[in-house]
Amino acid sequence: MATTLDTRNSELGTRNYKIDLPSYDAPLSPDGLEAALRSFHGLYYVEHPFHKLMYEGKLTRRQFQGWVANRLAYQRVVPRKDGAILSNCPDPAVRREWIQRIVDHDGTREGEGGIELWIRLGIALGVPREEMEDERHVLPAVRTICESYVWFCKSRPWVQACASSLTELFAPKIHAQRIESFPKHYPWIPDAGLEYFRSRLVQAPRDVRHGLAIVQRHCTTVETQRQAFKALAFKLEMLWSMIDTIHNAYRE
Repeated sequence: MATTLDTRNSELGTRNYKIDLPSYDAPLSPDGLEAALRSFHGLYYVEHPFHKLMYEGKLTRRQFQGWVANRLAYQRVVPRKDGAILSNCPDPAVRREWIQRIVDHDGTREGEGGIELWIRLGIALGVPREEMEDERHVLPAVRTICESYVWFCKSRPWVQACASSLTELFAPKIHAQRIESFPKHYPWIPDAGLEYFRSRLVQAPRDVRHGLAIVQRHCTTVETQRQAFKALAFKLEMLWSMIDTIHNAYRE
């Protein structure tokens, strides 16, 4: 890999449609609320053209490297947004369970955790560790998008911030697709580089159960449920904008 990633034609793209939030005259039951949240699945960024190219085996090494290097910025803000949620949450029982998310990403010692596994994925894709860790390839727009997620979780009520994390409802599909398609279409990627996705197949369903239970327990009125939908929509837009930026920057 060249030490400088080409980012010609980089621009922040947007969806060509607006997310319409569900509207109800009466509060949904817990099961109804879950169904309404799951109905957002078609807006998850697994449907983005860049990801479709990825799973069809059509990405170049340069595009793969640009993706993994930029996506590290998101990995690194995840424990920070979780820390923001913890700081705003008054419920010690929630905090005791939610803190596991930070441990998952940061590990309990150097060389552990999801961020380290993502860096190893970058190395497996040909990006030197130094270039991953110093984030020299992270696009300014990607960094801004990721920081907006941290700010959202700092500034919004903690239950809304928890609701934004429910994009994990749709995450097992994307992790499974990567585990299946990468060896098939990109045999040059070492198997050890896929360990991050394997770890998330275990962690993400656990996180979903916890986050969903919080939202079901606290969002019991039309307004609080609408706020949960808005929070999830924000996160979906954030993820879509991030991958859109990467797609435009490394278009070939």
